[in-house]
Amino acid sequence: MNDFTIRFKANTASRLLPLVPTLCALSGALLLFVLFLLVQGKPAGEACVYIFQGAFGSAFAWQNTLQRAAPLLLTALCVALPARVGLVIIGGEGALAMGGLVAAVLPSALPHLPWIVMLPAMALASMAAGGAWIALSGALRQWRGVNETISSLLLSYLALALFHHLVEGPLRDPASLNKPSTFPLAPDYLIDTMPLLNVHWGLAWGAAACIAAWIMVKYSTFGFALGVVGGNIRTARLVGLPVNRLVLIACALGGAAAGLAGMLEIAAVQGSANSALLAGYGFGGILVAFAARQNPLAIIVCAVLIGGVEASGSLLQRRLGLPDATTLVLQGLLFCNLLAWETIVGRLAERRLRWQQAVLPPAVTAEINFV
Repeated sequence: MNDFTIRFKANTASRLLPLVPTLCALSGALLLFVLFLLVQGKPAGEACVYIFQGAFGSAFAWQNTLQRAAPLLLTALCVALPARVGLVIIGGEGALAMGGLVAAVLPSALPHLPWIVMLPAMALASMAAGGAWIALSGALRQWRGVNETISSLLLSYLALALFHHLVEGPLRDPASLNKPSTFPLAPDYLIDTMPLLNVHWGLAWGAAACIAAWIMVKYSTFGFALGVVGGNIRTARLVGLPVNRLVLIACALGGAAAGLAGMLEIAAVQGSANSALLAGYGFGGILVAFAARQNPLAIIVCAVLIGGVEASGSLLQRRLGLPDATTLVLQGLLFCNLLAWETIVGRLAERRLRWQQAVLPPAVTAEINFV
């Protein structure tokens, strides 16, 4: 076996390895979900068929799936981008709430602006609000040593409380009686649907953001610097990288993506800020990011899959009498399986590295690890 064949097989294995935990987690979660239904005496086979039909079985199902996937694309970036610098941020729901609230209030503060000015202004304001909210977690981590996972989660609860207080209090539209909301957006400020798909343009913006994030991470010096910080912060400091600044920027970019998701939900779906905005998209983005293993391109596929699972809940309820939250059980099982398989694959990667060092020539091993 020549060196080229060895390099090809080793490189192929290293590129396919990231798919292993996600595929195994999907299989394991589906098996546990089937057992969960069988224990209740429910037809597990039919339930799986209905999940597929509710997600991808018709044009309406695809529309519902893509509608739910649109915000997940952006909230998943709120997890994936800070992960490049080694942070585990789970506060996307708070950034989404802050971004949506700012986007809903801005037209009232700056009335009579043309839509071509107002919509970009709403997007920028929501991104600034979400970015600042998540950047606060990064700042607490870097300057005060506060665990970013805990701080981002607690800040998320604070954002939700602040959202409810303002929407149900000072910013409430007096005409919203049974459903407290802010003043509705003018029709010119609403985002239309894309032709043929009948899904709002937030889906395209979210996919474009994921592609842009992948290009940045893969091909820019800034993305390479983020990877160095996430790989070994001590090495990053030794080579002179501005670690604190890079961490703040990564957190701000992730929060900006979640804030933009809130703006899109306001302008394309809700029409005003109300409790319906807080549908758990920020927490769903955590699952999407972990399923994609923080890869921005893989987030697009995983967001569609998770969006399909969420969209199928109503069909399960109508056909089998299962609660609409049954799909949340499937998502929880998937998340637990992802964590378990991530640990297993990490140990396999350590063994593969030892095998490379023992069997392959040093030059080939160095080249594989670099790729």
